[in-house]
Amino acid sequence: MSNKTQKISTSALAKAMSLSSKELFQKMESSGWISRQGDQWKLTEQGEAQGGEYFEHPKYGTYIVWPQLLHLSDSNSSPSEPKLLTASAIGHSISLPARRVNALLSELGWIKKSMKGWQVTPQGQLLGGHQQEDYRSGVPYATWPKSIIEHKALQLSLKEIKGDLSHAIGLSQPADSEVENFRSKFPAKLRSADGHMVRSKAEMLIDNWLYIAEIVHAYERKLPVDEDVYCDFYIPTGKVYIEFWGLENDKKYQKRKAEKIKIYEKYNLNLIQLNDNEIQNLDDVLPRLLLKFGVQTY
Repeated sequence: MSNKTQKISTSALAKAMSLSSKELFQKMESSGWISRQGDQWKLTEQGEAQGGEYFEHPKYGTYIVWPQLLHLSDSNSSPSEPKLLTASAIGHSISLPARRVNALLSELGWIKKSMKGWQVTPQGQLLGGHQQEDYRSGVPYATWPKSIIEHKALQLSLKEIKGDLSHAIGLSQPADSEVENFRSKFPAKLRSADGHMVRSKAEMLIDNWLYIAEIVHAYERKLPVDEDVYCDFYIPTGKVYIEFWGLENDKKYQKRKAEKIKIYEKYNLNLIQLNDNEIQNLDDVLPRLLLKFGVQTY
């Protein structure tokens, strides 16, 4: 009996492991055992090291076969512990369904919705996100390194959506003295039309404009980066950040402004910058600037 007759197809192996063929193919691809080339699966060096071989069938053509006793825990590059995690795998770790994981990653700006499935954004790529494609349907999806689960921005967002009260009142966050000094000096006392409490008339006008235009937005949202930086406004639809620059004569403020702009540029974030003159012409300015990032108004 030849060595190949002792091996079985990926579909047969999936059945033996109580997995769907789709799940096993995706796990093997994430582990680097196989790769998609055109409409065929190709073995990689890692896959060959696990015992994968090509088999020529007189009726079904060439396909990959594996040792019958191949187990998901056989090696460090096992499909049960893939180097890259799908939304389902992340969701299992943080107790969320895959659809909410994708929604959360989208809000953070790491993926964006495509016609079908999800596309990794440049920000997601910086964090190790990989673009994948379902081998049957062609639907795009993202996979991630394990480190994504511990990313500060993701953990903060998890606390928010799960209603962590310690986070809501600021007990779980280290205090940024510069931010706290600014907030103490300029407390949020002005109520905008949607109920947001903001710190200046300019911010109130921006907030009201976005609300009347029916654009979902957040006020003082933390940027999904390692640095402790907060934007003035965030529009999740286009992953757009809005900053109003006031205090033109304040040297400390100008220094902080320059630092923030560098961070926006470092992570290639979509930024709209407004000054006093533009605040007086929001109807002319904002529709044009937002449209550049795919956000339509009126």
